[in-house]
Amino acid sequence: MPRVLISTPTFGRFSAQPREILESAAEVHRPQPDRALRHEELLAHVPDADGLIVGMDDITADVLDAAPRLRVVAKHGVGVDTIDVAAARERGVRVVYAPGSNSRAVAELAFGLMLAAARGIGGSHADVLGGGWPKPFGPELAGRTLGILGFGRIGRLLGGYATAFGMDVLAHDPHLPAEVFAEHGVRSAGFADCLTGSDFVSLHLPGDPDAAPLLDRAALESMRPGSILVNTARGGLVDEQALAELLHSGHLGGAGVDAFSVEPPAGNPLLAAPNAVLTSHLGACSHEANRQMGRMVAEDVVRVLTGADPVHEAS
Repeated sequence: MPRVLISTPTFGRFSAQPREILESAAEVHRPQPDRALRHEELLAHVPDADGLIVGMDDITADVLDAAPRLRVVAKHGVGVDTIDVAAARERGVRVVYAPGSNSRAVAELAFGLMLAAARGIGGSHADVLGGGWPKPFGPELAGRTLGILGFGRIGRLLGGYATAFGMDVLAHDPHLPAEVFAEHGVRSAGFADCLTGSDFVSLHLPGDPDAAPLLDRAALESMRPGSILVNTARGGLVDEQALAELLHSGHLGGAGVDAFSVEPPAGNPLLAAPNAVLTSHLGACSHEANRQMGRMVAEDVVRVLTGADPVHEAS
């Protein structure tokens, strides 16, 4: 019977169904149910695995070379940037993932971060705990402009939430035809126009760990004075030092950040920046997203192990 190694503690956390799907066709091995496997632990366990389900683990060529039986790697998530997909393909290993499974969860968090940063909710909470009773003022969302960079599943959901709150929405995505924006009731805009023409900017783009930040210092300085940046995508998209300095100077009015260039973000300049609402890369952490994600990857792992083609294969 094939063997599936699970390295992420979040797989099947809120539903037994994903594990039951796996157990219909494979033996399931989970050495550390309460934490992710360290790299050396992964290397020790992977030689006996036919399937591997991972979270934020770096699946590099050395991991693949240590796994002669491996037939499928499943990302318990939507981004495969931590998996060397090309190296897997060279070795005949399929890579699957769960696109769309966490879109609503991430969009809701992004909207929550917008509200929190706009109204100073995090700072007020800390002050009340410390015995204070502050009255921070901030903008209402109605009548303000939201610029969305990346208009895929998450960006479209966020645009709908913003429209319901009375916001004007700009969206930038060079990969989409003009009619897509019109269908969703938003205005298509160039990258620069989204930055200069918005009171809030939210990022919903894939990241390239080897690329320079898309929002470098010049891009951040081009944003409207007092505007708010939200990043629930990838930390490497933003020059974090420049963002922190622009928050200190008051050029930017706030930031909501769920993704950092290095996680956990020890020593990150945003930890000391004013009106920065920081969360621990929890965009996908809803009960519903976890159930959907687990089911999708379990089904594709079983498909590969039983000789069928997966539905959601990374290209």
